[in-house]
Amino acid sequence: MLILPPVPPAPIPLPSTSAEVVRFDRMELGQILSVYGRMVAAGEWRDYAISALRDVAIFSVFRRTAEVPLYRIEKRPKLRQKQGAYAVIGEGGQVLRRGHDLVAVLRVFDRKLIRPIE
Repeated sequence: MLILPPVPPAPIPLPSTSAEVVRFDRMELGQILSVYGRMVAAGEWRDYAISALRDVAIFSVFRRTAEVPLYRIEKRPKLRQKQGAYAVIGEGGQVLRRGHDLVAVLRVFDRKLIRPIE
C-alpha cells in the first residue's frame, strides 16, 4: 500500500485586472460618523449602511432599518474636477449640497439640529 504525502489545495486564481473600488478614507469616515453621532443623539437617525462600488462610495442614513435611506452621502472621484467629489442626496433623489470639501458639504445637516424651543 502506497501512502502519498498531503498536497496543499491549489489557490483560486483571481482576475488579473481586479477593479478598484471607491471607499471613504479614515478621515472622511470620522467626519461623517461625527455628524451621524450627533443626529443619533438628537433622535433623528437610527441606522446606516456603507457601499463601496467601482465609481462611487455611499454612506446611507436610515430612520428605521427597513426603510429607504433618508440621505445618501456620496463620494464620486470622477466629479472631483467639476462639481466636487462629495454630495448629500435627499430621500427623493434631489441633491441637497455638492462640493469639493466634505466638511462644507456636511454642514447641510447643521440646520437640521437647530430646533425651536417649545
